[in-house]
Amino acid sequence: MTKRQHGEAEENMTSASVDPKADITEASESPEGSHAAPKGDKKARKPGHEDQLNAEINELKDRYLRLLAEYDNFRKRTQKERESLYADAVAEIAKEWLPVIDNVERAMCFPIDDSQETAQKVAEGIKMIHRQILEVFAKFGIAEIDCADGTCFDPNLHEAVLHVEDEALGDQCIAQVFQKGYRTADRVLRYSVVKVAN
Repeated sequence: MTKRQHGEAEENMTSASVDPKADITEASESPEGSHAAPKGDKKARKPGHEDQLNAEINELKDRYLRLLAEYDNFRKRTQKERESLYADAVAEIAKEWLPVIDNVERAMCFPIDDSQETAQKVAEGIKMIHRQILEVFAKFGIAEIDCADGTCFDPNLHEAVLHVEDEALGDQCIAQVFQKGYRTADRVLRYSVVKVAN
């Protein structure tokens, strides 16, 4: 081989060889050979991030179910307590009325005759029963509405069914009570039915 041919062969080999730096640059720019995050994803996801989110979701579901069960138990318990309170109140009231019923039944068993003495004893017994009834009312905070003759008419407490002219009474005064009214501290149980003058 001549010198000229030998020089041409060396030149061809040199031009055919690849620069190692160029390979590294191309490899780093190539998306296939790179393990870096895509350009659009600024924050790389941490390993196990989805597992952490699933654990939080499961915890929230568990808390929700527990809260729902507690509310249902509270609702049932409240309903039972309300029913129990009503039953206790009825029993308490009935217990207070039992002695009154006993006295009425004793009066009913009293022998009836036309003597004045018997009539007087019956009248006294009725007065005692009436007093006993008022005592039971007082225990529960129930009182008669004041509506004696001459009392000023109050539409919040009295119900007027008749109107008369009476010079002995003042304007809008109660002339007669047909039916007594009763009230508690905060409500009227029954209005007094009255006749109003002037």
